[in-house]
Amino acid sequence: MSGYWPWWAGAAGLALITINYALTTDRSFGVSSAWDRVLHWRRERRLERMDEEFTDERALADALAAATAEHFGTRPAAPTAPPAPYGTSQLLETEAQSAVGEGTSVTSPGPAPLVTQAALLVSIFLGGLIAALTSGRFHLRFDMGPGFRDVVTANSITMIVLLFVGGVLVGFGTRLAGGCSSGHGLNGCGRLRPVSLVATAVFFGTAVAVSFLLWKVI
Repeated sequence: MSGYWPWWAGAAGLALITINYALTTDRSFGVSSAWDRVLHWRRERRLERMDEEFTDERALADALAAATAEHFGTRPAAPTAPPAPYGTSQLLETEAQSAVGEGTSVTSPGPAPLVTQAALLVSIFLGGLIAALTSGRFHLRFDMGPGFRDVVTANSITMIVLLFVGGVLVGFGTRLAGGCSSGHGLNGCGRLRPVSLVATAVFFGTAVAVSFLLWKVI
């Protein structure tokens, strides 16, 4: 373990990455969502092209108005409402402005461009490869090490089956929870989102319990 960075250096690096990503993009940082979008890249590219066609809000409003007029035809003007009591109009205008302000504040940006999601996944692989090469610990292996053999199994076929099933369960649970450890644990908890706090507590608590069973009971 002496060849690894100290724990506080890793924590500081993750904090800097998370804060910088949130400030520059106003989006949540997650790996499982990146995998989902890259695997369905045809659908994502189609959605991006559709968004590009309606980047101009004025053009979108004109198109919707023209489509509405073409579909419903010309209609008589709406009857004029009776005048409201003094002070009511100002109150309604104030409430409308407040509603618009609230709606604007909760509007979240769309998903990050697909190319940035692909770059994220490639960067994770390259970062791990560079770290292993520079530390002199890089070598190809086809097992999980002596700890896995001693605690779980030494049979290669059983090991492959267990890893495959475990990977499927992790992927299913991640998408079912709407995020992985980076999405919920780093971004969600950093923003004090209740869903992320609960999700992080559940999957970290489960990991601790399973590790305890593997190392202390079995």
